[in-house]
Amino acid sequence: MSFISNMNESNKIALLPAGLKDLLPSDSAHEAAISETLLKHISCHGYERVKPPFVEFEEGLLSGVGAGLEGQTFRLMDPVSDRMIAIRSDVTPQVARIALTRLSKSPRPLRLSYSADIMRVRGNELRPERQFCQVGYELISPSSILGDAEVILLAADCLKSVGVNDLSIDLNTPKLITTILDELPFGDSERLSLHNMLDRKDESGVRKLAGNYAEPLLSLLRSIGSAAPALEQLSKINLPSAALEHIKNLEQIASLLISGDPTLSITVDPVERKSFEYHTGISFTLFAKGVRGEIGRGGRYNIQLKNLKESAIGCTLYLDTLMRAVPSKTGKNRLFIPADISREISAKHREEGWITIQGLDSIDDIKSEAQRLACSHFLINSKIHTV
Repeated sequence: MSFISNMNESNKIALLPAGLKDLLPSDSAHEAAISETLLKHISCHGYERVKPPFVEFEEGLLSGVGAGLEGQTFRLMDPVSDRMIAIRSDVTPQVARIALTRLSKSPRPLRLSYSADIMRVRGNELRPERQFCQVGYELISPSSILGDAEVILLAADCLKSVGVNDLSIDLNTPKLITTILDELPFGDSERLSLHNMLDRKDESGVRKLAGNYAEPLLSLLRSIGSAAPALEQLSKINLPSAALEHIKNLEQIASLLISGDPTLSITVDPVERKSFEYHTGISFTLFAKGVRGEIGRGGRYNIQLKNLKESAIGCTLYLDTLMRAVPSKTGKNRLFIPADISREISAKHREEGWITIQGLDSIDDIKSEAQRLACSHFLINSKIHTV
């Protein structure tokens, strides 16, 4: 077989489906370092780690909070049980299942965390990847303003712990619009159309379809922006009493966030509902200055299994976005150690924090060998030198 034929065959083997990629050593180490730092920070707040399986039975994975994930979930037949199984496209439904079943007798509030890869049928423009790692945590407890604030402020603390600053948190109340529309004389198709128009921020469409009932909806659209002016505008809108409870909840949480971390930029979008459909209370999205796409998101939701029902709030952080936001520190403390140096000396340097790369053969030019193996330093005569 010719050299060109070998190359073509190699390229075919290396080809991966769209949205999938190999993480090579530097990227893999970068992701692991970020994940470990986040999990350590989360665990310091009392969140205990769980590890659900990558695949489970379809009816369990796509029920409850997972009901809206059907279109993004790979499914296949299990040859052992002859039942349909599904590859997780989000970890939250699995943590919810664990909380309601295996940990049903554990005291509440129950704090759980995880780090896991997920797989989706399709990517999107902002995130074309179909497989990526999520680090997250869930607080299973009765609905509480303090619990909501804890989860959101912990997200900000976690991101700062890995070096992400200039954070912005966008607060949403997905049930607000539903509550308002339920009070108005619209049919199901009209409500759905208005939901979609509000998601698109289509003022002219809302005005045309809602007619005499358009003004409060348009006022909500005009209330999008920085927390202080947005909340002031919201307080002036004439809304049903049930809707006012959502606004009050939003105001209280925003106040706790501002007092808890004055460095945060808090924005409010009272009409945003897309991708938050299963949330029952506050929802939020995390952004950082200069970073493309959302870094994470979360919100309050209900978990339910037959006659068992609990409230929870969680947050998911996206490692693929964080890898773009956080500079890699890998390779900066790699120490090349010649083959004739004892294992005891190598161990001593590892205890000092070095990653040691032990030579396997006698080398005349130690510095060049260190460079070739991507080491930042090398050892000669018991002294460490920079490459």
